[in-house]
Amino acid sequence: MRPNLSGIVRIQGRIEEIERRIRPKKELPEPPKQERFVDVLEREEAKKPLPGAVSTGVRIPEVAEGWEAHIPGLAAQYGIDESLIRAVIRMESGGKTDAVSHKGAMGLMQLMPGTAKMLGVDDPFDPVQNLEGGIKYLSQLSDKYNGDLTKTLAAYNAGPGRVDAYGGIPPFAETQKYVRSILALYDRDSEGEN
Repeated sequence: MRPNLSGIVRIQGRIEEIERRIRPKKELPEPPKQERFVDVLEREEAKKPLPGAVSTGVRIPEVAEGWEAHIPGLAAQYGIDESLIRAVIRMESGGKTDAVSHKGAMGLMQLMPGTAKMLGVDDPFDPVQNLEGGIKYLSQLSDKYNGDLTKTLAAYNAGPGRVDAYGGIPPFAETQKYVRSILALYDRDSEGEN
């Protein structure tokens, strides 16, 4: 008859587990820190103004000719202030029609693939389609949040589900900074129009 060693095997396994926990872990090299788009944009803004000043005082590089001419009509169609649209574009893509975020958002207003599809945007890199989709989305979010601009912007950045879950701006540093930055751009540009 063989002795039952299952208890000893369990004890050995537990000892090994404890040793793994108390042994110093081998230090793994930290992955290189990736800068967030909003931080790069803010740093670049501080260095020099972006070329291509527009009438509202917001400077957006002109990458694809003609897309800016569509802003007034789309703004009126969807009931969104032109200065707000320009502030969102500046924050989202810096006016680059071919911009792609590390999360997969595309174009001027950085539409996620699912959002673009929901909004009827077939080509997110077509600046006019992207503008209309982004402005339409801002309008839908504004309606959902009864014109509450901070919730609208937070939902544009983090998604309406997160805004609903937290009852306002989610406690994510990126989203909080995003909302503050757009509001600052919007306030500054709105004052310039008066």
